[in-house]
Amino acid sequence: MRTAYSVETVRAAERELMARLPEGALMQRAAAGLAAACADLLGRVYGSRVVLLVGSGDNGGDALYAGARLARRGAGVTAVLLARPERTHSGGLAALLRAGGRVTADGAAEEAVERADLVVDGIVGIGGKGGLRPDAQALAVAVERSRAVVVAVDLPSGVEADTGEVRGAALRADLTVTFGTHKPGLLVDPAREYAGSVRLVDIGLELPPDAELEALQHADVARLLPLPAAESDKYRRGVVGIAAGSARYPGAAVLAVSGALRGGAGAVRYVGPAAQAVIARFPETLVSDQGPARAGRVQAWVVGPGAGDDAATVAEVLSTEVPVLLDADGLRLAERNAVRGRTAPTLMTPHAGEAAALLGVPREEVEGARLASARELAAVYRATVLLKGSTTLVADSGGGAVRVNATGTGWLATAGSGDVLSGLAGSLLAAGLSASDAGSVAAYLHGLAGRFAADGAPAGAHDVADRIPEAWRDVRG
Repeated sequence: MRTAYSVETVRAAERELMARLPEGALMQRAAAGLAAACADLLGRVYGSRVVLLVGSGDNGGDALYAGARLARRGAGVTAVLLARPERTHSGGLAALLRAGGRVTADGAAEEAVERADLVVDGIVGIGGKGGLRPDAQALAVAVERSRAVVVAVDLPSGVEADTGEVRGAALRADLTVTFGTHKPGLLVDPAREYAGSVRLVDIGLELPPDAELEALQHADVARLLPLPAAESDKYRRGVVGIAAGSARYPGAAVLAVSGALRGGAGAVRYVGPAAQAVIARFPETLVSDQGPARAGRVQAWVVGPGAGDDAATVAEVLSTEVPVLLDADGLRLAERNAVRGRTAPTLMTPHAGEAAALLGVPREEVEGARLASARELAAVYRATVLLKGSTTLVADSGGGAVRVNATGTGWLATAGSGDVLSGLAGSLLAAGLSASDAGSVAAYLHGLAGRFAADGAPAGAHDVADRIPEAWRDVRG
């Protein structure tokens, strides 16, 4: 599992480690990893042109020491100092000059950047708040104009490490070399978009078990997948109920059922006005026209996709004592207190617009502060929240690590894709996974299925559902 820690936790771990190491040893570890990553990108170091954008913090020192290593290998290294010389890391600057590097004269910085093969962003460290200052903004524009590969030191300058927010101008990297552990801003949009690829350099930090963020990997998902035993029957495997669709949106029911059938539960019950469409596409579905209370045994419900204005069904499902997934119209129709008062788990799956409506804020506020928004919504509704997006976040009402998933693709932004995800997650709930695990595993498989379905071209929601078994097999290896 990939984990990310807050700035406060990272700094505490760094202080503890530095107390046991010779002075400067920790920075040298970081600089060695940074220089190696830069050399890998350059391919041929000798004769290359490298520009270091150097701020006043330790990131600037990391950049200077890494630049010295590259200069000793024959690179032409130029440092652009964004702080006064007395505020620049003195040891790093001296090392660069001894290795043959130079400091650019005032007024020549932008020209040096535009001629560079590689630019190292060491302007602002993990404690930075707000966007770049005006002098750094001008350099960022020059970097964008250049053809240079950009490597960020620990975190792209201008993004916020703990929140993933970007509150002003920021420098966009092709590669971010981060030290000790991932920072939340490297995994959460919008900051993640600025990080490019991320390379983690182990510098020996000892971190606590409780992280700020967790990102499941294949092995983690494989351990969570519900697998039938020899004595399993369809009821032991779990039955998921789908209360979805309407005369106007029958397809939502069909797509939710399609995801549910591929999610590991033993059977799918459907309740709603789209029974004929569901049976025509999936004859194995158990349908009922008696409403959720009389549909028969279920271990979890999915309610809301394409439900229109059927508030009565949403309320009936919420009154049950089994896990419930709320999506789409169900989010709008659900009474807040009905959700807050439930004793069984509730999983809410909004996109940014739906989350904004539930929180009473503009959509832009949710999109700019996705991590804070997911946590707030989970706390307000006392539910687990899966906030959909290019990076999907899963937050529990009780706090703890937020799960983040980035297996998806932009091609998943298509009508009905969320209905498939809801059915898939609901099936995992019925199979016995917790709300957090069901949401996390469903997002992971759904994202992989989207990649397999699209393969670089447009794909419909039904294509995504059809590729879930392939994603499942891929995870299990």
